Amino acid sequence: MSLKVRIILAATLLSLMFFVAVYSSSGQQRASNADQAQVVDAVKAIFSAAANDDLAKFHAVIVPGFYIYDAGARFDGDAIMTLIKAEHAKGRRYEWNVTEPDVHVIGDTAWIAYVNKGAVTDESGTRAQSWLESAFLERRGGAWKIVFMHSTRVPVAPPASTVSMR
Repeated sequence: MSLKVRIILAATLLSLMFFVAVYSSSGQQRASNADQAQVVDAVKAIFSAAANDDLAKFHAVIVPGFYIYDAGARFDGDAIMTLIKAEHAKGRRYEWNVTEPDVHVIGDTAWIAYVNKGAVTDESGTRAQSWLESAFLERRGGAWKIVFMHSTRVPVAPPASTVSMR
């Protein structure tokens, strides 16, 4: 083969590899409106199940092996529902809302990041609270199921007079 033919073949091969790499890296796609709504609805369903101590509804939206990082700890399976039920028994109620959802879908898997804007109510009253949260889901039998969740409470800002700019 002549040098010119080798250069053309090499350039063609490199171009082909570049386009394959660019095309395959776009596998993570913005979710379709239907998928996005279904992923958000799955998260809302787990919130509804927790708010109502509804273990059957909770199981309907999670996969076996589900776990969540919340309150600085890992909770496997039903453990988070046990904790929430104990909080309800103490008179504490939670309001959870999915806001600013950012949903991504790759085939039958999806992840969502969102701001959970809600409130905590107990004998002292109701306090607004926000959490930064994310979840990983799988599509099983045509429905989105939650595999993993993570929640970080956003600290309540101190009064302006006590804020230091150090």
